[in-house]
Amino acid sequence: MTIPTRAAVVESGGAPFTLSEVELDEPGPYEAVVRMVATGLCHTDLGVASGGLPFPLPGVLGHEGAGVVEAVGPSVTGVAPGDHVVLSFTSCGDCRSCRGGHPAYCATWLPLNLIGGRRADGTSTISRGGEELGGHFFGQSSFAERALVDERSLVKVDPDVPLVSIAPLGCGVQTGVGAVWNVLKPATGSTVVVLGAGAVGLSAVMAAALTPATTIIAVDRVGERLSLAKELGATHTVNASEADLGDALAVITGGQGADGVVETTGNVGVLRQGVDALALRGTLVVVGAPPFGTEVALDVNGLLGGKRVVGLTLGDAETQAFIPALVELVKDGRLPLHRLISSYPFADIDQAVRDMGAGKAIKPVLTF
Repeated sequence: MTIPTRAAVVESGGAPFTLSEVELDEPGPYEAVVRMVATGLCHTDLGVASGGLPFPLPGVLGHEGAGVVEAVGPSVTGVAPGDHVVLSFTSCGDCRSCRGGHPAYCATWLPLNLIGGRRADGTSTISRGGEELGGHFFGQSSFAERALVDERSLVKVDPDVPLVSIAPLGCGVQTGVGAVWNVLKPATGSTVVVLGAGAVGLSAVMAAALTPATTIIAVDRVGERLSLAKELGATHTVNASEADLGDALAVITGGQGADGVVETTGNVGVLRQGVDALALRGTLVVVGAPPFGTEVALDVNGLLGGKRVVGLTLGDAETQAFIPALVELVKDGRLPLHRLISSYPFADIDQAVRDMGAGKAIKPVLTF
């Protein structure tokens, strides 16, 4: 027996999201059916919907879900019907990275999450009128009223925290926070620069404010976002449309450079400026993703002072421990995620897409 539900389907690359009646497969041994309460909208969703990645379309996207478990497969042990859950990425659980506590670097991460559109065994999770659709996006495809979710994508959370307020934790927020906590790990008195004040960048700013870093610099071209960054913990801001970034960072750091930089824009020119602005033994974390095959030129001699450039996926987070900790910070008011969120009814998904593209909404969250 299939499970009927309504989903936002992308028919082809560049097409809008269209609400459509679809059918979910029955949950397999390690899957659960989740009634969605909220789901964040991420630039990765828009990139796939545009046709920029080889995900099978027509398909159902969505990878920042939050909801309530309705049913579980026979081998699921981590959650039960009625549990509140945040949905994140999936992973195999058996490769060296997964066993070592780094599931974001799972050996099968790409096909399981981003481009496969099917379970690991090749079977479909979602169909329409008897025809299979691309699904299993990040093990969830949460742009739907109900989602069939991998157990490894499920994180049980405190039921007293409103799910709308924590839906973005599954991707964008844990990415920004993890860039600071799991990679930069700022030492006392250090300087952190965040390039780009979108949802990921502002999450990095909030995370840096919870560390011993004493100088936190947010960089963007939108004055309103820089003002928000100051309210969220940035000690300095740079409007890159009004000042030379390298000169501004040199002045703020007294010519010493930044101990850590988080690059969220996906602009290789900005990435190069960030590397050049690093202090000796400084680290730049690459978070923003330009199109596949994009290259950046670096001054090799400039790297010999111990500079590091590190790529990052999903904050290098072990979700079962990381996400509940973030939920506690949200609950206690120490991670004011609500300042980033704009809520939209699920039926208004295309308006949310337009507002995100126009910069009117930092983190749209669809509600069901």
